[in-house]
Amino acid sequence: MKRKFFSAFLAVVFLAGFVFAQEKKETAMKDPGVYSFTMKTIDGQEKPLADYKGDVLMIVNVASFCGHTPQYQNLEELYKKYKDEGFKILAFPANNFGGQEPGTNKEIKDFCDTKYHVTFDMFSKISVKGDDQHPLYHYLTSDTNFKGDIGWNFTKFLVDRNGKVVARFATKVLPTDDEVIQKIKELLTEKSS
Repeated sequence: MKRKFFSAFLAVVFLAGFVFAQEKKETAMKDPGVYSFTMKTIDGQEKPLADYKGDVLMIVNVASFCGHTPQYQNLEELYKKYKDEGFKILAFPANNFGGQEPGTNKEIKDFCDTKYHVTFDMFSKISVKGDDQHPLYHYLTSDTNFKGDIGWNFTKFLVDRNGKVVARFATKVLPTDDEVIQKIKELLTEKSS
């Protein structure tokens, strides 16, 4: 009797573990990644990030009055070089660090157009950390394999063609550094599923 009970108990535990594993697998497969977010462009238009399905993305928080602001030039070079292969840059101005992005969206856009001739996608100013952190950045820093607060302006995330965050690069890593370029090239060769 005890043996039958123990066997039945083991079967129930095994089955429960199997069902839990399947549910976890299905949930992971259903995770839309960054595609579940809709953002405002720098011009105030709603832009679902799902519009970028099939593209390789670099998501970067930017600022106009930062020692790293010249990275706009690197970002533009990178974008021009790989855009025809399905590479997009999504730039999010943020004023979280030393008040280095105090301007309005119009002022930020004018600065980027005039000083750096930016042609990649610019979005409305958001907060990338703190109590008013935008949900996209909460996702990037809490719900991916690249957890941790944004440390400064020009932190870069790479997203594969399926919307999954696959890399994070610190501020001091230039968008044109070899490690970034190699990862982008690798992602561009992959097909979306």
